[in-house]
Amino acid sequence: MSMPTTLLSRSIRRLSILSLVVLALIGGAFYLRLSRSSAETPQSLVQGTFPDPAVNMPASQAKGMQTAVLAGGCFWGVEAVFEHLNGVSDVVSGYAGGSAETANYGLVSFGQTGHAESVRVTYDPAKISYGQLLKVYFAVAHDPTQVNRQGPDAGKQYRSAIFYENDEQKQVAQAYIDQLNQAGTFRKSIATQLAPLNGFYAAEADHQNFIDRNPNYPYVVIHDLPKLKQLKEQFVALYKK
Repeated sequence: MSMPTTLLSRSIRRLSILSLVVLALIGGAFYLRLSRSSAETPQSLVQGTFPDPAVNMPASQAKGMQTAVLAGGCFWGVEAVFEHLNGVSDVVSGYAGGSAETANYGLVSFGQTGHAESVRVTYDPAKISYGQLLKVYFAVAHDPTQVNRQGPDAGKQYRSAIFYENDEQKQVAQAYIDQLNQAGTFRKSIATQLAPLNGFYAAEADHQNFIDRNPNYPYVVIHDLPKLKQLKEQFVALYKK
């Protein structure tokens, strides 16, 4: 006896929906497993004590508020780390390394624009030095040994890069990279690029203060909140609520 057409259609539809649900659950579980396996904090890759920069810019050398542009993977977490530092007055997520015409998330996401997801940190050098910012950048904000990726995010737009604004910033950054490599601070060599800052372009509004507005977003919970916890524990004197 043949099954009525309507009943057959409903059965097929239910099976299709069930299959989609199962695939979604499997895919979600796989992503979480991959994310957790790649969610190592930089400190977990460090061998021994993380050193202070041997070369730094004296507070007397920098007059007034200063800025630093740093890239280290998805800008959501990097932004949040620097927002919690004493002496930092403003952090903006954006793009650096490419042109103004391609400075938008849709194009940057393809990884062909030259841009890296970056943050512009405005700070008071009388309260926190450029070298101290770099220490937090290397120790907490990202894994500087990964090439063109951070955790599950792959592409040149997620590269580790310091965009220096002057020769002093370049010298301090290069000296600190050399210091960390020579000391064997990380298990692998640092892959951070140094490049002159030829322009910084603020990202779209929905990317600014993303973690404050979306603290329960799965990516944030897995990859970014552990950085903030590490920052609070490792940099007690610098941490700002």
